[in-house]
Amino acid sequence: MTDSSRDFTSPDNADRATISAAPVSRNGAQAVPAVIEPPDTAAATASSQTPPPTAAWRQTFSSLSNHNFLFLWLGMLALMAGMQMQMLARSYLVFDLTGSAALLGIVNAGMAIPILGLSLFGGAFADRIDRKRIIQMGQAGSMVISLAVALIIISGNITWQFLFVASIVQGAMFSFMMPARQAIIPQLVGKEKLSNAMALNAAAMSSMTLIAPGIAGVLYAFAGPHNVYFVISALAGISFIFTSFIPKTGAGKSKGPMTKEIIAGLVYIRNSHMVLVLLVMGLATTLFAMPFRMLLPVFVVDVYHLGPESMGLLTAVMGGGSLVGALFIAAIGNWRRGMLLILGSFASGIALVLLAIFPIYLAAAAIMILLGLGDAGRRSLNQSLIMEEVEDQYRGRVMSVFMMNFGLMPLGVLPTGLLADYVGPQPAIGLLGVLMLITATIVILTQKRLRQLH
Repeated sequence: MTDSSRDFTSPDNADRATISAAPVSRNGAQAVPAVIEPPDTAAATASSQTPPPTAAWRQTFSSLSNHNFLFLWLGMLALMAGMQMQMLARSYLVFDLTGSAALLGIVNAGMAIPILGLSLFGGAFADRIDRKRIIQMGQAGSMVISLAVALIIISGNITWQFLFVASIVQGAMFSFMMPARQAIIPQLVGKEKLSNAMALNAAAMSSMTLIAPGIAGVLYAFAGPHNVYFVISALAGISFIFTSFIPKTGAGKSKGPMTKEIIAGLVYIRNSHMVLVLLVMGLATTLFAMPFRMLLPVFVVDVYHLGPESMGLLTAVMGGGSLVGALFIAAIGNWRRGMLLILGSFASGIALVLLAIFPIYLAAAAIMILLGLGDAGRRSLNQSLIMEEVEDQYRGRVMSVFMMNFGLMPLGVLPTGLLADYVGPQPAIGLLGVLMLITATIVILTQKRLRQLH
């Protein structure tokens, strides 16, 4: 484990005296209280820890100075590029084959089915097995699946049913890989850099949302979908290579029966109110904000009457907004993160309502910036706040519950797809926007601690 991870798991010399004097809890474990300072001293300390804006921007990429996190980040960058290209290629290919928004929703929901059923086991594995090994197994599996899809497209036997099966298999691998990848980040960078690292993760995803779909759209239009899948397979291989440079993190402390450890993780979540609130906000995002991404081909074809390259441009603009938002979050550090998370939900809801009101392609391109800004806030802040609230031995299991939100995506995608077929895509997406705004309003009115969270 790196030096930074040792700093995270053991206190520094300045805090040892405080910890050694801590009271003993009823179960015999030593409690570690927060250091209580006089009000003036605490205020002065807080003021000294808040850098001026120019200093904050210089810290935007500070987590990448950790070489192990840099390799993880580069591997994730390559994998996310492939995922973004696949979302466009698979969605457009299915709609091209079937012309059905409902079938498009079914195929995209295929990945969510195993995530819902297997994520809890994936989280338990991440808390007991070397997390690097789990990540690389998922990367290798993604490479093989993408290569298989490319070859079947060349053979002329591709069907939406095969894409549905491929989506299910990939979802099964992601249900193990993603909890491990999220849980390994605090081990690499330490708690003090966690928010910055998560924001840089979001920035990487956003940059790939900005770049990869545009490339995929042009490649799809001029070279065919099979070549898009060949590129996706190569990117998964590159991701595997980068991750191989990370040292083993070692097996976790979880050693009991699998079902017992899963139950222990669920009990831990139940007893943490803030973690529950953050997980519910993640669920709202999955149900109300994510379906638009899956149904974007319907808007491009039926509302804007354009082709795949136009879809790539819309996704790229949304990625640009998300990238700006993520870099802003990486720069500000631990400043009003709870309120920014809530405001991100409001931004997404407003953007969806505007997309429903204005059936104009250029207007949609502008609205995508707002949608991207909201997406960046939720994606990085939600996960970093959850991981800061959770002890390391439970991180894999808690993040597996967070990943289950994507398994619940059919609850948003399928009804929205059916509604889009029946009443049109604009009313369907408008309804989701209104529901997102209602959820954000409830949270901001009832969750005082979240509003004040830094």
